[in-house]
Amino acid sequence: MRKQLKKFEGPRHPWKADRILDENKLISEYGLVNKREIYKAQSKLRNWREQAKQIVGLMGDKKEIAEKILLEKLQRLGLLAEGSTVDDILSLNVRNVLEKRLQTIIYKKGLAITAKQARQFIVHRKVLVNSEKMDSPSYFVRPADEIAFVPGFNPKIMAEQAKAEQKAVEAQKK
Repeated sequence: MRKQLKKFEGPRHPWKADRILDENKLISEYGLVNKREIYKAQSKLRNWREQAKQIVGLMGDKKEIAEKILLEKLQRLGLLAEGSTVDDILSLNVRNVLEKRLQTIIYKKGLAITAKQARQFIVHRKVLVNSEKMDSPSYFVRPADEIAFVPGFNPKIMAEQAKAEQKAVEAQKK
């Protein structure tokens, strides 16, 4: 059995206070378990940026073909809009990548109260993506993906939220 390669590269200097504070903010904002998840997102972003920089240096048909392939890939992933350029790839940041994680999308859609609760729903296999159970909070959600809960799973939080909305509607009627 082969050893799996590392999917990220850690920071070059381990004890920089500014970087550590920024990482801690990202961890609390996106409900991440550890900094390794940030490093993986940074590695993806670094790879795309390096490809964009290489494309800028190419000439002629090779440049057009490589640019088209990379832009289409990032548009399919939902990171770039139609009509984007290579410069738009260079302007992406780690937050753009973290916003596309399944955990973050469930939290932002209001299907969970906190990002950590969204992670719990995913890990406990209560979330469907395109009608398949998903147990990876780091799943990269595409714009066409449909996200729903497993049939029969009605989180208590969602029921309480629905009651609060109903009370608000009744109060407006009076």
